[in-house]
Amino acid sequence: MNNKRIIKDKTNLVPLQGLGVLLFLLLLVSSVKAIELDSKNRDSKYVSTIVERSKKIVDKLKLKDADAALNVVNIVANKYFTLNDIYTKRDSDVAKIKRSTLAKEARNAALNASQNEKNAALYLSHFAFPAELSLCLNESQIEAIKDGISFGVVKVTYDATLEMIPTLKDEEKTQILAWLKEAREFSIDAENSNKKHEAFGKYKGRINNYLSKRGYDLVKEREGWYARIKARDAEKKK
Repeated sequence: MNNKRIIKDKTNLVPLQGLGVLLFLLLLVSSVKAIELDSKNRDSKYVSTIVERSKKIVDKLKLKDADAALNVVNIVANKYFTLNDIYTKRDSDVAKIKRSTLAKEARNAALNASQNEKNAALYLSHFAFPAELSLCLNESQIEAIKDGISFGVVKVTYDATLEMIPTLKDEEKTQILAWLKEAREFSIDAENSNKKHEAFGKYKGRINNYLSKRGYDLVKEREGWYARIKARDAEKKK
């Protein structure tokens, strides 16, 4: 009799435990504080431009929670502000050093120190960014934000490479995608759009060298790809 009662009591604990987990998750979500926009002492037009750019990136996620969406917009905008601050300080420091009367050796040392300071600031900012996004987004959504900031170059380049060389092996596809995502990490921290594209350019060269060493004739592969595109376009016009 007592054993049966104990077993029954334990089974009754199951829904209570599930409720406890649910309450914990709700408290965790509600504990995320509002992310403030770092707009103080910044030009209002510049702030508006960055916020609008950030909103376009975030809108593609179609987040249903308006508060979460605003937090993500502010996180992305603050990332742009932080990058601007880092590179503005770098430029100011470099200009002061070049105007100084330092001897050549001392000047070079000062320039290297400025570069190291910039890299250290970027390092901290780089890892803080996805950590902040993770308060509101899952992994795939964070990937989408990264792609938005880097102009979607990962997908465009990856898809184009697979179309150009349809015979790529699985391990080659994996390597190509890994390098493109690595390039994206550098692109995110670049100071302007040209530098963001340059980050990918370096890795595209690495990918081409890799494929050439694997026996692919890239000139022929590209010619064949263009021919397929031309034939496909001609077919559409019929």
